[in-house]
Amino acid sequence: MFQQRCSTPEFGPLLSVIPQQIEPVSALEATYKAREVEGVLDLYFFRPVGFRLARFFAEMHMAPAGVTLLACLFGIIAGHLFYYRDLHTNVVGMALFVFANALDNADGQLARLTHRQTREGRIVDSLADHLVFASIYIHLTLRYLVAGASPAILLLALAAGISHAFQGAAADYYRTTYLYFATNRSRMELDSSSLLRSNFRSLTWYHQPWHRFLLALYLNFTRQQEMLSPNLRKVREAGGQLFGGQIPIWLKSRYKSLASPALKWWGLLMTNLRMLVLFALLFIGQPIWYFWFELIALNALLVYLIIRQEDMADSLLEVAVRWRDSA
Repeated sequence: MFQQRCSTPEFGPLLSVIPQQIEPVSALEATYKAREVEGVLDLYFFRPVGFRLARFFAEMHMAPAGVTLLACLFGIIAGHLFYYRDLHTNVVGMALFVFANALDNADGQLARLTHRQTREGRIVDSLADHLVFASIYIHLTLRYLVAGASPAILLLALAAGISHAFQGAAADYYRTTYLYFATNRSRMELDSSSLLRSNFRSLTWYHQPWHRFLLALYLNFTRQQEMLSPNLRKVREAGGQLFGGQIPIWLKSRYKSLASPALKWWGLLMTNLRMLVLFALLFIGQPIWYFWFELIALNALLVYLIIRQEDMADSLLEVAVRWRDSA
């Protein structure tokens, strides 16, 4: 039935643009999530460095979670070094932050290289990222408080940190959904808050305290994502309900054509741009402006991208409903 539906005038032209063969990828590219979701700095620096680190850790029989914890440690130390009003110390912190980011790339590449991708690994990786930036926010705040700044900086830092959390959640949701619908590189199950809630209730604090704690964090993270992007949530649910997780070629093509142009803008809400802006502000001795950058520039970008994303998701829902009604 599905093949017959795909040959209809509405969906037929879309099939003609789909290549019939999948091009082989290099060993390095096989450790990407997908090339189109990688930023320029990732493609030409962090992913190649992370790949070499991943191969080294694989030879050492180190688990991806161990690499994640190592990245977290270096990132937290880097955040502490940003506390000092000494450029040389700050530069050391920058170097450690770059290394932590390379390790953060390496843990995921190691998981894909050794086929050890798990939900728990994704949760621990996200938690580690939050701890690193918490260290940065806390130490930048203390840097100004000890210099006599107004206590109001606590509110500024808190607002920037909350903004950061929502921005990262939305960007991750968009990119994960893109990987599911538009590529052949990731067939992971898309977690929903309802599924996670059911999993959470099946665990107990007495028997599985660590797993329940991680799942509680992940459930809250997923709720934030669904709250920010209700239409995209419906598209994800439709993918499972209408197609059983096997995304048809016509929908994959349409999703890719609509979503691809925004990928580079969503990438600006990830780590690399924040890192470059923070480094520039540390060099001129004004890291307090990093908080305003989060609050004004990145929040404005987030609002624009969510509006654009929701419009795109709404149009995809209309197509999916038409397909269901005609099936």
